Amino acid sequence: MTAATPGADDAPDALSERDRSVLAVERQSWPGPGAKERAIREQLGISPTRYYQLLNALLDDRRALAEDPVTVNRLRRVRDARRDRR
Repeated sequence: MTAATPGADDAPDALSERDRSVLAVERQSWPGPGAKERAIREQLGISPTRYYQLLNALLDDRRALAEDPVTVNRLRRVRDARRDRR
């Protein structure tokens, strides 16, 4: 691929690799407390706080919904249920 030929990730409607990685972490199940946070630090190189900020923004991003509708819709339901309890 040449510099003049943009890749699929360069399209304005494509998610970044980091955003895809955040969604991939959410698709996994975790064996116990701390495992997910450890994986976030090791795999993504960011703090769990930053991870959840990015994830929350992704839940409102139409590109994330198009990329992984099952995960995004599940997380939206969880988020909405938590808001309703407040």
